Amino acid sequence: MYSIIVGGGDLGRALAREFLANGHEVLIIEKEAATCEQLKDELGSVSLCSIGSEIAALTRAGIERADIFIAVTPEDDDNLAACEIAKRKFNVNRVISKVNNPRNEHIFAKLGIDCTVNGVGPVLENIKILTGIFPLVHLFNFKEKELELVLVKVPDGPLADTSLKDSVLPVDAMIILLIRQGEKSEIPTPETVLQAGDELVCLIPSGSAKSLQAALAN
Repeated sequence: MYSIIVGGGDLGRALAREFLANGHEVLIIEKEAATCEQLKDELGSVSLCSIGSEIAALTRAGIERADIFIAVTPEDDDNLAACEIAKRKFNVNRVISKVNNPRNEHIFAKLGIDCTVNGVGPVLENIKILTGIFPLVHLFNFKEKELELVLVKVPDGPLADTSLKDSVLPVDAMIILLIRQGEKSEIPTPETVLQAGDELVCLIPSGSAKSLQAALAN
């Protein structure tokens, strides 16, 4: 599998290392010459010193045979331009972009670039997990599948001391993992009895988090 990464910063390098470690071909396009030299020293000849939103550069990179195109520069304008060219001109099957400002996410979606990630969301949700006071935390959004992975906490109320088969949780909420303080995490069964303070990793339809929260509160 051949992947092109636009942006040779920390994230771009980390991605490249992962691709290489798993036996995949990768090329990083980076416009800063000094960064390109660092990439060469660290990863070998897997970088192209050029602008990732220029058609000539993408052609030199062999984008016609790319399976995945990822833009992770610090500038949303650069990421958007590069992804739009990769998707519309070269028809790359999988186009993914980092969105530095979450307010710009809808712009990427309007242009058909649905696979986006932003740095604010994961940091915010990780902080919420660490505080331990939020009843629901978003872990991951599978946009193309219209599914979300969330972490919910069982409150001290009617749901506590109730088996899963007798709970009032939405039927479309799939509980993947139960985390109980001081005990080993486990995959719950219909017979599992919930306790106040239990944390549940759930796979739910996108947009249904509020209904899950409401069920937990009742």
